[in-house]
Amino acid sequence: YQVFAMPVFDMMETVLVKKLKFAPGLPLRLTARSAYVALTMLVGMTFPFFDGLLGFFGGFAFAPTTYFLPCIIWLMLRKPARYSLTWFLNWIFIAIGVALMLLSPIGGLRQIILDAKTFKFYS
Repeated sequence: YQVFAMPVFDMMETVLVKKLKFAPGLPLRLTARSAYVALTMLVGMTFPFFDGLLGFFGGFAFAPTTYFLPCIIWLMLRKPARYSLTWFLNWIFIAIGVALMLLSPIGGLRQIILDAKTFKFYS
């Protein structure tokens, strides 16, 4: 959440300061960020299948950026000795990340289908 929310926070604060002439500082940051979190919480409560959506889209967005892209980048930058412990560990983490990227959307879609049969808004 924090990784994807930080650019939104920056954009909101920039618009509030430059276009709407709010004074920059802690009160603005606290108010704007709290309002954003409250809005996302409302969206999450509105959709009873939000957990399935998180699993579905999270598999596409979070798994690559969290699990295996850092390992691939590290392997490219550091170039560890082939078949060393760090080389093996990174490839294991890459395989786990790819598996999560493939399985998470399947599980999320399954959850959406199951929840869609019985969902009630704001329940």
